[in-house]
Amino acid sequence: MKEPDYKRELPTINIEGTEFLIDVNKLELREKLNSKNTISIFDMRDVGDGYTFQYGLSEKNIPHLFSSNEKITVKIPDLVKLDPEGMALKYNVADVSGKDDFDLMVDQDALHKRIRLGNLPTLDIAGHTFFADARIDLLRPKDDFTTLGICFSDIDHYFNEEEHSYIIPYNPKTHQFQELDYDKITEYPKDLIAVQFPHQQILDPIGWNRYHGFNETQNLKEIGLKLHFEAKLIPWQKTGIDETIKENIKRLKPDTLQSKKQIPETDKTLKKRGRKM
Repeated sequence: MKEPDYKRELPTINIEGTEFLIDVNKLELREKLNSKNTISIFDMRDVGDGYTFQYGLSEKNIPHLFSSNEKITVKIPDLVKLDPEGMALKYNVADVSGKDDFDLMVDQDALHKRIRLGNLPTLDIAGHTFFADARIDLLRPKDDFTTLGICFSDIDHYFNEEEHSYIIPYNPKTHQFQELDYDKITEYPKDLIAVQFPHQQILDPIGWNRYHGFNETQNLKEIGLKLHFEAKLIPWQKTGIDETIKENIKRLKPDTLQSKKQIPETDKTLKKRGRKM
């Protein structure tokens, strides 16, 4: 995907007397005379042949939920209609004739394989492949029938909001999520690794939509559609586990505290919704 050439003049759209630049790179409208005033297309309602949204006449933007100021409903065409040149550059398409935003923004080959052929997305964790099936809430290991896999509901408390992903302890021999004993752990796990991968809505957005009763292509423009992912290996000292280990050493082994190898300060940037790993 290429970035549009911003040496060219961006097209504009007039909304109730205010000129907005059409910025296909950021997928937003930006007020020409006030660059801080922007409206993302993902804050609008996708209606198939364009987008609609409530427009506050005083705010010149989508009004606050409880705003009593005057507002109207605005509909704009697809970005490919508003700026065909910019969309052609962004998505590296020679001819956008007859195409809509969905055609350009969503991988059509991946869409065909996922919906028409039924191919599940895959996630590689430490060299082993899992099928991501959000419809049944499961990461199912390929070629391993000794385990059912990793249930997303079992790792919900490991979702890291800052990273927008899961960071879990994982046993690469059994291909399973393995909970730690946080009350007794005094050193980094020897047989486990920490791995990071996206939320199931990112891994399998179509399965997620089916499970929740949504249109199966809902939000694909924003989320995207991929059929393969790679989990990231996270060093234990980057998981936030150091503080727990230090506390347990003090509580469980006060006599050997001084002989223990000092553990580096915890990386405070990684926190998860539940307890720290």
